[in-house]
Amino acid sequence: MGETVEREFFEVLEPASQRLPFVFNSPHSGRSYPQSFLDQSRLDAHSIRRSEDHFVDELFQNATFLGAPLLRAHFPRAFLDVNREPYELDPRMFEGPLPAHANISSMRVAGGLGTVPRLVAENMEIYRGRFPVEEALTRIESIYKPYHATLRKLIARTHVQFGMSVLIDCHSMPGNVHLPGSGQRPDFIIGDRYGTSAAGELSRTAVSLLEQLGYVVARNKPYAGGFITEHYGRPTRGLHALQIEINRSLYVDEVTLVKKSGFAALAADLTTFIAALAQHVEEYGAYLPLAAE
Repeated sequence: MGETVEREFFEVLEPASQRLPFVFNSPHSGRSYPQSFLDQSRLDAHSIRRSEDHFVDELFQNATFLGAPLLRAHFPRAFLDVNREPYELDPRMFEGPLPAHANISSMRVAGGLGTVPRLVAENMEIYRGRFPVEEALTRIESIYKPYHATLRKLIARTHVQFGMSVLIDCHSMPGNVHLPGSGQRPDFIIGDRYGTSAAGELSRTAVSLLEQLGYVVARNKPYAGGFITEHYGRPTRGLHALQIEINRSLYVDEVTLVKKSGFAALAADLTTFIAALAQHVEEYGAYLPLAAE
């Protein structure tokens, strides 16, 4: 797999040499829960895991064998969500005033899913009560900012080496998600912020490749991509960003959180998908439209 760069809160799995203009990112699959955080929570150690993108980092780790780095979080999403602006914070959660630059009125804050979340899935309150605002700000300074600095460096390095970069932001979604206006349950959703974070041709190719593998695939609905996709996707500069959501029911029991027997087959399909998408970019990347749709 090449060198593994170990960090306390996250790590970069590096290929022996980078051969693909891709960067993979798994920001929500962290499952290392600080004991002090668990002590603050009203949830048990199992319930608090319901916000995880369970094992998504493992599903995509073969990307390193193909020649692309993978950045993965160790810290859990319930503790800190790096797929948000740095200061999307709910003042009702904290003792003490928030900094003036905090975004306290975003839809995500209102929904309890800010940078320091108030809720896990199904509207379950995380904390027993308020806690010092300094603690939230420390998480942002010591984890959020270094995580994004590392992601920026990986993207910049890739862009310099290949003249372009494709960020794949890797996530999972609950098994009960339905496509709007239908009862169909998608296996995958490819998000490109409605054509603003990546060339449309790249998104359509990703959808087509997964469909060829036999999966039901949607684009942008109901998930078009979060802060990371929006923030790092600059197709006019050759910086493309796609979010991929995988239906958890394909590979994990959502009650016990134990991997299903189909886990290895799904990981193999994703390896096939990555290789095929990389081949497409290698053959046609120079001709990807610079302007987003």
